[in-house]
Amino acid sequence: MWKALHQLAKPDRLYQLSGRLVPWFAVTGLAALLLGWIWGFGYAPADYQQGDSFRIIYIHVPAAMWSMGIYASMAIAAFCGLVWQLKMADLVSAAMAPVGAVFTFIALVTGSAWGKPMWGTWWIWDARLTSELVLLFLYMGVIALYHAFDDRRTAGRAAGILILVGVVNLPIIHYSVQWWNTLHQGSSGILQQAIAPVMRTPLRWAILGYLLLFITLTLMRLRNLILLTERHRPWAISVANKGEKA
Repeated sequence: MWKALHQLAKPDRLYQLSGRLVPWFAVTGLAALLLGWIWGFGYAPADYQQGDSFRIIYIHVPAAMWSMGIYASMAIAAFCGLVWQLKMADLVSAAMAPVGAVFTFIALVTGSAWGKPMWGTWWIWDARLTSELVLLFLYMGVIALYHAFDDRRTAGRAAGILILVGVVNLPIIHYSVQWWNTLHQGSSGILQQAIAPVMRTPLRWAILGYLLLFITLTLMRLRNLILLTERHRPWAISVANKGEKA
């Protein structure tokens, strides 16, 4: 198994595999996202308390969920890079970081927009909102560290340490509504039976669409980072030359 992982971690093989997977994830992700949004925004009934304003859930909840999921994935990659010295693990984390930052930003903006009619204010230093903002700062810090060093290994090691230290923020985000008295609502139970199926099903499709979109963008960024890192290798030069001719 480990031998297979090390073989897969070779830059040229990972580049080729990513290129083959991108179209599949892109098409299925777009289809899932469109299905969830069209169903949720166009056909799901209005909430009996919040009216149509609840529909922002189809943008906010998937972004908030995967803002944490992406960071957890980065932590796994960073751990593999630091412990087992997998060659491409640092690049995988670097590819994920901007995508996670955008998802976190979307979660914060849509959360503020949702909170205005519900709470009467765009922002409050609520435990959930504040810890989510800290997550955005962590993403920005990781991105900054990747660009702060000329040596890729040093940059990857520094960013990996920050990623692993920042993992402590994930349970704070998740359990903040239970540990402190906050305005933010508790778990909506979207994967159980807490909300009506006609509202829950399109939300699940949107969550799946966000996941596949994340994978697509990560693989696209990873391919670019691999080419940039391996630009002096014969195989990378060959790929670049083919791209120029095309």
